[in-house]
Formats: sequence, structure tokens, C-alpha cells
Amino acid sequence: EGIGLPVLRLRIDRRALRPVTVVCGLAMLAGCASVGDRESAAGATAERMLSAVAAEDGAGACAALAPRTRSALEDAADKPCEQAILDEHLPAPGAVTGADVYGQWAQVRLTGDTVFLAMFPGGWQVVAAGCTPRQSRPYDCTLAGD
Repeated sequence: EGIGLPVLRLRIDRRALRPVTVVCGLAMLAGCASVGDRESAAGATAERMLSAVAAEDGAGACAALAPRTRSALEDAADKPCEQAILDEHLPAPGAVTGADVYGQWAQVRLTGDTVFLAMFPGGWQVVAAGCTPRQSRPYDCTLAGD
């Protein structure tokens, strides 16, 4: 008739699977967000950072920065981010005129500024701001990480 295959019986501790289930679930939810939702979230982060700078809230502005951008700012200014970001003369927050998401990266165009962001475990963070386009060349950014 047929060849009998051995049956494998595995015992799985369901408690050990809980962290894996949570991480997998969060990853699926992150991937399920619509592009429009992701663009809106990136735009909100860009506006929040620029609004904090305009309100002279250095701590609030720095909270929106990606780690490398924050580090590069502190190294260049030789002072804490909370002070250094207020010296960057970033444009006042303008209305979001467009946003594009490219996987884990986003570009948000505001009246008078372009902000680039990256997705981190806690959400979008600013990697460059105060950016203006240059013909046939990369953007020129006032604030940028490595």
C-alpha cells in the first residue's frame, strides 16, 4: 500500500511563543498601514519638529530627530541637541503640500521646506530638514545626519 512516514510529535511551550506572536503581530500591523496613513504620519512628525523649533522647544524638536541626525548636530555644534537645534535657523512650519513614502523612507514637502524621514521602531523620525532642491544635484539641507 504505502510507505508509512514517521509522525513527529513536538511539544511547544505556548508561553515561549507569546513574544514571537507579539513581534510578528506588530510587524504585520506596521505593514498594513495604508500609504496615505504613513504619509500623514510622516507629515505630522515633520510639522511637530518644525513647530517645536518655532516655539523654541529644543527638547521637543530633538525628540523627533533620528539618532544619527541628533548626534551629527551635537558634534557639529559642540553643544547639546536641545540648544544646537534652535541655532539651525530652520524654516517656520508651513502647510504640508505633499508627502511620498518609499518603504522605510519618506519625503515631506511643506511650504518653504522639505523634510526627509526614516521609520524607526517608535515611528517616523527626521533625518534631514531645512532642505531645498538644487537643479540636477541632491538637496541642500540645513540639518542632516551622516
